Amino acid sequence: MRRTLLVRGLVAGLLALLVIPASAMAQDAPIPIADVKGELDNTWVIVAAALVFFMQAGFALLEIGMSRGKNAGAGIAKILVNFAIISIVWWAVGFGIAFGGTGKWIGDSGWFFQFGRDVGGEPADNGTAAFFIFQFMFAAVSLAIVWGTTLERIKFIAYPIFAIVFGAIIYPLIAHWGFGGGLFATFGNGVQDFAGSSVVHLTGATAAFAACLLLGPRKGKYGADGKPRAIPGHNMPLVGLGVIILWLGWFGFNGGSTLGTSDNAFASVVSVTNLGAAGGVIGAVIALGLTLKKMDVGMIGNGAIAGLVAITAPSGYVEFWAAPIIGLVGGLIVVFGVLAIDKLIDDPIGATSAHGLAGIWGTLACGIFASPRLVESVGIGDPGLWYSGSFKQLGYQALAVIIVFAVVFILSYLTFFIIKKTVGLRVSDQEEDAGLDISEHGMYGYPEQFIPAPELIGYGAAPTTKEATA
Repeated sequence: MRRTLLVRGLVAGLLALLVIPASAMAQDAPIPIADVKGELDNTWVIVAAALVFFMQAGFALLEIGMSRGKNAGAGIAKILVNFAIISIVWWAVGFGIAFGGTGKWIGDSGWFFQFGRDVGGEPADNGTAAFFIFQFMFAAVSLAIVWGTTLERIKFIAYPIFAIVFGAIIYPLIAHWGFGGGLFATFGNGVQDFAGSSVVHLTGATAAFAACLLLGPRKGKYGADGKPRAIPGHNMPLVGLGVIILWLGWFGFNGGSTLGTSDNAFASVVSVTNLGAAGGVIGAVIALGLTLKKMDVGMIGNGAIAGLVAITAPSGYVEFWAAPIIGLVGGLIVVFGVLAIDKLIDDPIGATSAHGLAGIWGTLACGIFASPRLVESVGIGDPGLWYSGSFKQLGYQALAVIIVFAVVFILSYLTFFIIKKTVGLRVSDQEEDAGLDISEHGMYGYPEQFIPAPELIGYGAAPTTKEATA
């Protein structure tokens, strides 16, 4: 009898524990579906921002691998300092210029971004913060592109100076025109650049081109006959790992540009992005077979990057079938572009081709392949030439490319010219010979390669036989 009462009491207690919270929840007002959707959208945007941030690691590995061992450590310092500086500049100035209103030329609010402060006529909230950090990651990627052409010979002081100008003026201005409802929105029904083939990639590559012209080539790059010589990077596995990380980050780069989860459109964008990258690799392999007759590892990696850059603008506008075609053309362009550009300027990682030429192609590809279904869904521009038979959208795309290149080149060249004439842009010949690791940072990325064994004790190296017996 006592056992029965005890069991009944335990059951009653458990039921009470289950019922009381349920009753309390029943008294609460249901969460509006719009709030749930907003939270889900912002969650995806932040996840995408994290993926885009991870691209910084990809750039670091790519550039370190393509550098000689005496310059390996310099790439880490460059990535960290540039990212930190543009973070502050974007918060203080850049975001306001890019997205602080839909004026034709420039934003007029959003300086020193703060919760509740006016941004384009609306008080900033947590949703605005998600947009703020996602768009910042784009600015940081564009800045990272700038430095690939400058490897192994640029002074470290040039990084923070240019990062301030780029993050406060150059990139925000282009982002406002392309993403923020500015100038490019006034061209017909708008210029199509879903995630930034021009706004992000062409902008970075154009600034890189300006820097490269003023820096000049690395010592030994061109022979007495003027022909380019190969200066191999020291670690191709790092290059490959960097490309794979960039490929992964691009899923957030393009997919996050949906800025939400409505209709699950981001799934198609990510899938199209992957097809574009695959096409880029295949295009590069074909081009290598036609030219070098060797499957150059760096070129294949650049094929993937070119395919990704090329599909960036069209990723929200084209059907699946068009993506590998766009990527394949990007892969062909990058190989022929690198071989041609290498005869004129020293671009160690091929950024001017992979991000510049492929960025131009990607922007133009919208004007050819943009599908009526997706154009209507996004609400920008008109269907491309393939569907409409009209060159109108293609013309607007070309005009945007010309404007981006001209404005970014002029502002970047002027900035680098001032740096060159004041604090200096290039290290001395002796410092270049020694390597940027030791001349700019006072330490080696790979000390065992450059420091005699007896002096390596402090680095944890094993003592020599003579030292061990002393």
